[in-house]
Amino acid sequence: MIDLYTWSTPNGRKISILLEELGQPYTVHAVDIGKDEQFDPAFLKISPNNKIPAIFDHDAGFPVFESGAILIHLAERAGRFLPTEPKPRADVLQWLMWQMGGFGPMLGQAHVYLKNNPGLAPAAEDRFRKEARRLYGVLDRQLAEGEFVAGDYSIADMAIFPWVARHDWHQVDLRDFPNVLRWYRALAERPTVQRGYQVPKDVGPIPMPD
Repeated sequence: MIDLYTWSTPNGRKISILLEELGQPYTVHAVDIGKDEQFDPAFLKISPNNKIPAIFDHDAGFPVFESGAILIHLAERAGRFLPTEPKPRADVLQWLMWQMGGFGPMLGQAHVYLKNNPGLAPAAEDRFRKEARRLYGVLDRQLAEGEFVAGDYSIADMAIFPWVARHDWHQVDLRDFPNVLRWYRALAERPTVQRGYQVPKDVGPIPMPD
């Protein structure tokens, strides 16, 4: 059994999507970051960085924090969505790290300036708008090579998808990136992705381009 501590954010949705894909039983603990619940001392014992998501894996007997580490942990324990052969494994991990080190952090900054504080810092808006489009271009070129990001459907796809779901926050029209749009529509049709997207609460359908 897995205890999942999460909220309705791209990083949180990565884990609930994987758990749904695995058919893994889990208990959801909503951590409302809008109310600073991530700073609760009890949550600090699970997640030392006071960030969601985090899990407690009762079968393994220990907690795991940081979304990328959780994805790897769960995929390895299940033997699914992360290859064991060196080359395919490296392919998945490098795209997972691309999301963790670039796509997520840069788009998070786009949220701050383009979505939440328009007009506050025009130079920052320009920088993160351009960087968002550059990163979507990187993803589009990669998806021109195959159905999924790194060979078969994997934790790399699950990590990237919830960030693309906020494309409107990035002022990105997915029709400008046809390979990303094709991939995004395909993943959004998966019932497991739809269920995972609604954890810990129903926020409406997955956003789609007009």
